Amino acid sequence: MGGPDGGDGGDGGDIWLVADRNTASLIAFRDHPHRKATSGAHGSGKKRHGARGEDLQVFVPVGTQIIDYDGVLLADLVNEGDRWLAAAGGQGGKGNARFLSNKRRAPGFAEQGEVGEERWLRLELKLMADVALVGFPNVGKSTLISRISAAKPKIADYPFTTLEPNLGVVRLDADRSADGSGARAFEMVVADIPGLIEGAAEGRGLGHQFLRHIERARVLLLLLDRSTMNEMTPAEQEAVLLTELGDYQPDLLDRPRLAVGSRSDLAVAGDPVHEFDGLNVSAVTGEGIPQLLGTLRGLVESVRAEEEAPEAFATLRPIAEGVRITRNDDASFEVHGRDARRAVALSDLTNPEAFDVARERLGRLGVDRALARAGARSGDVVHIAGFSFEYASDDQMDVQPFDDAPARRRSDP
Repeated sequence: MGGPDGGDGGDGGDIWLVADRNTASLIAFRDHPHRKATSGAHGSGKKRHGARGEDLQVFVPVGTQIIDYDGVLLADLVNEGDRWLAAAGGQGGKGNARFLSNKRRAPGFAEQGEVGEERWLRLELKLMADVALVGFPNVGKSTLISRISAAKPKIADYPFTTLEPNLGVVRLDADRSADGSGARAFEMVVADIPGLIEGAAEGRGLGHQFLRHIERARVLLLLLDRSTMNEMTPAEQEAVLLTELGDYQPDLLDRPRLAVGSRSDLAVAGDPVHEFDGLNVSAVTGEGIPQLLGTLRGLVESVRAEEEAPEAFATLRPIAEGVRITRNDDASFEVHGRDARRAVALSDLTNPEAFDVARERLGRLGVDRALARAGARSGDVVHIAGFSFEYASDDQMDVQPFDDAPARRRSDP
């Protein structure tokens, strides 16, 4: 007797992926890949609206890339706190009080809630390091990172000991700040990249898996084996490594880099084949390590000073879909677009009043005009949000469940 007073339902919660420096890996998704936000609450009488579902924040490491099912990059979370909407919650249905009008004084229907987004995403983490150790397998990269940092990689005398990149934090003695106000320690992150081989840029061995971890390093440190056990000279090793880097991603050759002779403790004095005209180091004896760290520090500080923080994370944002019509193989038509789907899916089409509202919405969205432009004729079947309609040029449409709809083929003119 008091008129319609049904409140709206609450929207469902959204799911956000958030870059967090305290999250170190994506291992949590291996055994538990699913994430689900909470649903909105139902509306009730006296125009009481339902509560909105709580958003779910899923923390991922800084440097996480988000890729869709088709392999398209959607977002690249490169900064602490970057957020990306992974799945939007469904909109709550409107209560019957929303449909009150001069010609509809007692609406006896309400909207249903919209189903939230469901999607599969692939998450990939690219290491973010100040220095990437690049070299052939078994040239002493793991030994060096264990010497200059607290990292404890697996070390053995055979190729491909390192199958996953190792990160080490190098801390150097405190230095006076530029304004002389106090002392500060210097830190840089060094990545031990698994050994490359000739042909890595073409995917030989595990080339692509290894090379992609070099993309974000500020400085490249090329380790060239000076031991007599290596048949290639340091110059030949450097040439091959630079070729592989350039073939994989040409701008890697523009990065600041330092080439050093490695495993000098295994080199034979006076052997011209394995001589290297530059800095030579040995992670075993400590030869050249202080000079190496000092040079790397200068390079890293220079790059850090020049680079600008990205204004935002790289992302591909979907364009508003609007209304789109496609033709199926059975000559029926499919209507695409979230607004068109909502106009049908949220309405109780068995209720004449609700059906009229759905028709009005489709008309305002231009669905009828779009179907006419697509070549639809009276009697053709039109699918929208799991329902099938029989198209009529006089704007009269009969609805029936999708599974029972006849697939009518338009006769040739």
